[in-house]
Parts: sequence; structure tokens; C-alpha cells
Amino acid sequence: MSTLMHHGNRRYPHYRQPDCSVFFTLPAPARYNRSFNGLTLQMQVHFGGHPGDTFPPCALTIGNFDGVHLGHQAILRDLRREADARGLPTALLTFEPHPREFFSRNDPPARLATLRDKLAFLQGTGLVDRVHVQRFNRGFASLSPQAFIDSVLVERLDTRFLLIGDDFRFGSRRTGDFSLLAAEPRFTTRAMPTVELDGARASSTAIREALEAGDMPLAARLLGRPYQLSGRVVHGRKLGRTLGFPTANIHLPHRKPALAGVFAVECLTPDGQRHVGAASLGKNPTIDDAGCYRLEVYLLDYSGDLYGQRLIVRFIHKLRDEEKYDSLDALIAQIHADVAETRRLMPC
Repeated sequence: MSTLMHHGNRRYPHYRQPDCSVFFTLPAPARYNRSFNGLTLQMQVHFGGHPGDTFPPCALTIGNFDGVHLGHQAILRDLRREADARGLPTALLTFEPHPREFFSRNDPPARLATLRDKLAFLQGTGLVDRVHVQRFNRGFASLSPQAFIDSVLVERLDTRFLLIGDDFRFGSRRTGDFSLLAAEPRFTTRAMPTVELDGARASSTAIREALEAGDMPLAARLLGRPYQLSGRVVHGRKLGRTLGFPTANIHLPHRKPALAGVFAVECLTPDGQRHVGAASLGKNPTIDDAGCYRLEVYLLDYSGDLYGQRLIVRFIHKLRDEEKYDSLDALIAQIHADVAETRRLMPC
């Protein structure tokens, strides 16, 4: 049995901080990582799908789990119940890169979370014992549905119970479905019905649409927590300092974020301190023609050196869309207005 300490949130009571303390006693794995990109791992995380790796029997779910939203959380809770009833550990099979990124390399969909943040959210639920991160490449994509069942689900993962979403497809050209899995005698399969919020499906697509529309409250409700990004503070062009608003420039590992504009945000520093800020996420058209997305955060009433540290940025309110101004003076005046509106919406 696992020991779990929950750290809740009064506004989002089902959300648990990614760094909550989760301790499991599990059989020694064939190969797994103790940390990933600065994230200390308490759950087992296995990368790649190495030939010859085999694992103890498990209760498994499969999916991209982008954002780890309400629908994903419902699947994980149900999986935990089924696993406990069978005396099995829970396991999750996910993919890197996202299959849609692989098949649409020139115009990939916006990703809600990096792999690091996805692992942090999964760990924070306290519901997952093992994560298998399968490299999604041409060879894996070409597996027939039956080959996927035989080589991955049975031979490698020793699946005894499988819980999937009601729209799950798998195998080459997505030709495998629930009926094929349900007919498999070597494990039990059950489909999870769609989770709805106000009559609409809770999905990664719905969250992307809410973020694109600037509806931060709806995105937060679908996620069960405010939408957030995290990254390390890197050296920028120091233009914010020149304009009177020194910003933390946060590295974005993916070229296409799920939202853009100017936002009132809440930032968490590595020491756990909360800071209110105004953030710009976009291409900075007034002062930059490179066309690259940048996340820059001005922390209100903060002074200190954040270079090299990892910040969590939670997007609470959208203030406006990104605009191009005729002069730096006009831009500075607008930044003053953005900061004033942030103070009004989120008193420090």
C-alpha cells in the first residue's frame, strides 16, 4: 500500500501540488530513472521501451495525458481502485513525442504540458506507481494492433487489467479499438465513459480552445487547477530592464504554446514563495521580428536573481491580446496599465 500526503488548494480542492510526498514500495524495476530534468521522481519512470525489458503484472491505462485534466484524473482514480482490488500496481503508458506532433511535424498542435510537467502532475495525483514513456517513432507507429497487444501489453508490461477512454484507438492507422481489446483473453479490458463538465466533454482539445479564447476560468475548471507552464529563467535581451520592468525570461521547450497574450499570473519560485506578476507570452512584435514565442514575466514588488532557477507560472486572468505599438513610449504606457490591472485583479 502507498503512503500519500495531499497538499490541497482551497479554490481547487482536487488539485495536489506536483511536489507532494508520495512513497511507494515496489519490486525492483528493470530500468528506471530517479530524476528527470530536475524533477525528483518518487514513482518509477521508464523511458524508451528497451528490448528485453519486462515488468511485473500491472493494471494499465494508455494515453497522451496532455494536461492531466479532469477526465484523465477520473481514469487514474478508477484505475487505482481496480488495481487495489486486484493487488496490482498501477501503470501508465504514454508517448513522446505526442503522436500528433510526429505525424504533423510542420504544424504540430499546441501541447498543454511538457513531458516534465506531465510527470510532475501524474506524480502529484499519488495514483500512479509506474510510468512508461514510449518513444513514438515510425517503427512503433507501424505496429499492427495485434502486434501492439502481443509485444507491448502482454510480453513487456504483463498487463492484467486495462482501462482506456471510450474513444481509444491504437495500432497502425489507428485500426485497433475497444472491441479487439475486449476480446483478448489474457487481460481484462474496460472502457471509461466520457467525463463531462456542464454538458461538454472534458478533453485536452476543450482546454486548448478555452486557452485560445482567453477563458482562463474555464480552462482551470477543466484542468482542476489553473493552467500553468514551468521553465528555467534564462538570460534575455535585458529590454525589460531598459523599459523599467525587468522580466524573468523563461525558456519554452516547444515552439507553439497553447495560449498567447498578456496575463495576470501567479508565480512559484523554487523556495515555494508565491509572487503576483504580469506575463507576456507571444512574439513581441513591437521590438522583435524573429517570430519566436517568448514567455516574459514581471514579478510585482520582487527583487532578486532568478537566473537558472525554475519558475512555475500560473495563468489566472487574460488581460489582452498581444499588440504592436508605434513607439516604445506607447509600449511602456501599456505595460503600466497592465501592471495596474494585475494589481487590481490580484492584490499582492
